[in-house]
Amino acid sequence: MKALVTGFEPFGGDGVNPASEVLKLLPPRIGALDIATRVLPCAFDRVLAELADAVGELRPDLVLCLGLAGGRAELSLERVAINVDDARIADNDGGQPIDRPVVAGGPAGYFSTLPIKAAVAALREAGLPATVSNSAGTFVCNHLFYGLMHLLATRRPGLRGGFMHLPYLPSQAAAQPGAPSMALADIAHGVEIVLAVAAAQRDDIVAAEGAIS
Repeated sequence: MKALVTGFEPFGGDGVNPASEVLKLLPPRIGALDIATRVLPCAFDRVLAELADAVGELRPDLVLCLGLAGGRAELSLERVAINVDDARIADNDGGQPIDRPVVAGGPAGYFSTLPIKAAVAALREAGLPATVSNSAGTFVCNHLFYGLMHLLATRRPGLRGGFMHLPYLPSQAAAQPGAPSMALADIAHGVEIVLAVAAAQRDDIVAAEGAIS
């Protein structure tokens, strides 16, 4: 089996992004799973083409996309991607779409096809804070997540995929008083756990991971 793991370049004026830094720490292989990585641009108009090129070139069995969610304290396995771009800030190309669909005429949303609840359980068992998230936002992260799932649904139905948001690194949180963070080594360990769980099982576990609000 082969996994493609993607991470975004830095954005928003920051000089670092854990989503791309963690790719440097991933091993080339986890058990029987080969690992390939790609750094993607934080740009609405370019990121989906680069993702499609990577999927076409590498032909993975599963795809895990990573992004930064500054302010979150946990590794967040995203449940759903929604078909809307509504950018609070400009992307790295200066693009700032507002109330625009990711894919015109596409479904309102797509669910992750990775076993996200099983992954969260495994992360917690390893002592890492983790949660199922019901919102991937409306910036480039959600744009990529939706685009990935649309690609899988329309062109690669046998491929499984999903998205995980990461907390700040300690060096980033130092400039954001009170913001939570996670060490890069722990993030890398968490990514490896999610990949191992996704490679081992297709069906998710039944567990209460919903949110009241």
